[in-house]
Amino acid sequence: MTTPDFETIQKYNAEQLYSHFVSEAATHKQIWILTDEYGSVMLNTDDEDCVPVWPSKELAEAWATGEWSDCKAEAISLKKWHSRWTGGLEEDGFAVVICPIEEQDGLVVYPEELDKALEKKARKLADK
Repeated sequence: MTTPDFETIQKYNAEQLYSHFVSEAATHKQIWILTDEYGSVMLNTDDEDCVPVWPSKELAEAWATGEWSDCKAEAISLKKWHSRWTGGLEEDGFAVVICPIEEQDGLVVYPEELDKALEKKARKLADK
């Protein structure tokens, strides 16, 4: 499977972005976030406070415009995500917004749900 180019990804709907994110994150064993001097940046939806995540540095950096132009893309290994981020986000009542891009808000999921999807995909990749 080849990684789709940036322009193709920009045309994905929220479910396609989610599928792409899970596949890429499991394959490369990392998740990308944006950080500023206070830590990870947050998004607020109508219902949830969320940490936005992306499958690549390029997609994360594409979001770092306007008020977020001083933010830096930072990779988090899946091992660290599973061991520290999932529990911490759940404790603090945060959700995760998957791959927000221009014109797409991204799909909001709960940390435990994302962990299960990533682990399932990682098992499938290991079985190949």
